Amino acid sequence: MAEAFTVDWTEMADGTAEDYRRLDRRYREHAAQTLVEHLLTTLRLLEGPTLGYQIDRERHSRQSATRALRNGEPDEFVAAALLHDIGDVLAPANHSDVAAAILTPYVSEETTWVVRHHGLFQGYYYFHHLGGDRDERDRYCESPHFDRCVDFCASYDQNCFDPHYDDLQVEDFVPLLNEVFSRTPRSWD
Repeated sequence: MAEAFTVDWTEMADGTAEDYRRLDRRYREHAAQTLVEHLLTTLRLLEGPTLGYQIDRERHSRQSATRALRNGEPDEFVAAALLHDIGDVLAPANHSDVAAAILTPYVSEETTWVVRHHGLFQGYYYFHHLGGDRDERDRYCESPHFDRCVDFCASYDQNCFDPHYDDLQVEDFVPLLNEVFSRTPRSWD
């Protein structure tokens, strides 16, 4: 439980080292207690319109994570599959970057790279239908994470629009998310 504490200043320049130690501790405790809840609230904002698909984006995300879990992927990769489109809510033009930024402190470089690039790699399945280059992803062919991203899109993204698939509920992923997001964030090391 956070200690009762309120600073007596209104400008950060007036804070003391002790103030900032106490504020930092309080903020870390708060973040640790609420992060997963806030992520799930944001994920639920993907519920609703199907935008022409057979399922909504929230279910697409659950289906992606369910497939990853059932394929024995590491917990952080399952969490990434669940959250890979969470950026759609706030930043539809760069949703992959937003999702990657959320995950970066808690997951490996490879998982972050996959999420950051999945939007472009997913284009393999449709860019050519819109006059684009389906092989645009090939500019990253030298990356050690290229094949992992190709596999992510093939196994956990482009095929996750099935209204008959037996996907898990969001609540089923909460213990896994708690494990991944309870890691000490790399930015706080």
